[in-house]
Amino acid sequence: MTFVQLIDCKTSRFEEMDRLMDTWVAQTQGKRTATHAVVGKDRSDASHFIEIVEFPSYEEAMRNSNMPETDKIFHEMVALCDEMPSFTDLDVVREDQLNAATARRFFETIAVEGELPPLDGLIAENYHDHDPANEQDTMGMDAMRREIGMWRSGFTFAFTVEDQLCEGDRVCTRWTWRGTQTGEFMGLASTGRDVVMTGTTIFRCDDEGKIVEGWWQYDRLGLMAQLGALDALEQ
Repeated sequence: MTFVQLIDCKTSRFEEMDRLMDTWVAQTQGKRTATHAVVGKDRSDASHFIEIVEFPSYEEAMRNSNMPETDKIFHEMVALCDEMPSFTDLDVVREDQLNAATARRFFETIAVEGELPPLDGLIAENYHDHDPANEQDTMGMDAMRREIGMWRSGFTFAFTVEDQLCEGDRVCTRWTWRGTQTGEFMGLASTGRDVVMTGTTIFRCDDEGKIVEGWWQYDRLGLMAQLGALDALEQ
């Protein structure tokens, strides 16, 4: 179970504490078990800071605490505080990556059979799409619906999300696309062939949680080969 520790402290010497944490990060490279750390400053009290440190489990957090580098930094950190910091240990019982969930719903929605559902809850009206297979970027929700429609008229398909990484307002999704060609695609008549394609998409989300920009990388050449489009070139 993921474990989080909250370190609540007051200090008028944050710059020194910040450098101290940089030292700890350098000294514990390859040994520390902390996976994520965030430091926040109280908007109503400039001397009040809270650090949130994430670990894979409570046991890993204890192993991290028992490192001599951590013990040394802890005593030096306390010396920089105006008062003794407090610690709160939390077992994470729910974790929602909201932008990642939006990305997953996008891939699920565009693969729904029948009429394409509305996308206004997923992408912004001013959506900007970067696809290296297109000569020009796709701009706006309506244009994106037409782009998706081109794929849907040529295939029945579904995405499998293999991995997702989130940082800030961006979500990177590694996916596998499996489809059957049921209609014309890129000038190729329907073949009825089952095809597979892999790719990666990075989405940028806005403050409302909608997707405002996307960057695609996928194996279109491999897809065309599976459809037989390259057979004439190989003869």
